[in-house]
Amino acid sequence: MALNINPIISECTCYAVCGREIVVRLDNKNLTFDDLLKLKELCGVLSFVEEKDNDLCVLAISDKDKLPSEYSLVSLRSKFFVSDSESIYRMSRAKALASWLADTKFCAKCGAPLVARESESALECKECGSIVYPRINPCIIVLVHKGDKILLARHAQRNQDIYACLAGFIECGESAEHAVEREIMEETGLKVKNIKYFGSQSWPFPSQLMFGFTAEWESGEISKQDDEIADAQWFSPDDCPATPSPGSIAYLLIEDAKKKQKSV
Repeated sequence: MALNINPIISECTCYAVCGREIVVRLDNKNLTFDDLLKLKELCGVLSFVEEKDNDLCVLAISDKDKLPSEYSLVSLRSKFFVSDSESIYRMSRAKALASWLADTKFCAKCGAPLVARESESALECKECGSIVYPRINPCIIVLVHKGDKILLARHAQRNQDIYACLAGFIECGESAEHAVEREIMEETGLKVKNIKYFGSQSWPFPSQLMFGFTAEWESGEISKQDDEIADAQWFSPDDCPATPSPGSIAYLLIEDAKKKQKSV
């Protein structure tokens, strides 16, 4: 699997992205390579890459204000709601590769320009031989149960009144389970037990890989970390405030709790 930076002719599935948004045609047809070339010329380019082994060609545009009238931008997350797993995989990879290439131009060791590696999806430095792979940031997301209640929090750094599961990055040296314990303790002051793996999801905003867990409350009262958490409460699964939309692992965790409560 190899990258082709600045492709000339492509028959791959084509995407164009801008930040957290994806370009769509107003006639609802799929983007073609000609669309990408047009957008590249009119909107500027942050990165442009082809990965034939993954049937993928993606352009990251730099100026959305110059987007032609026959196109529009929609939230990439909203496309997850209505797409199958294979399409979500391609869109996630397209977004992650585009962001990585836009931010990764020079070798961190010697400062020389990086070029595409012929044998795999990576960049290499011809001066010192360093190889740079697409960045992936591992994270945990966890739904804590206490009897028939679940712990949901409204995050201080978001401008939405959405209550979601607790989440955070896995730090150096940690296992995913250790990160679950630490994040919950840091953000709410609670100790948990019976940590169980639930599932995973690529979350390319810009490069997270989310590992989902459930856990049970063991001890403590909620004491929120004010710079991270605006509010945290125990809720009945069938009487929750606004929660994440379909297309996210947070949604699946909460929906699973609702189903289990109904089956009791």
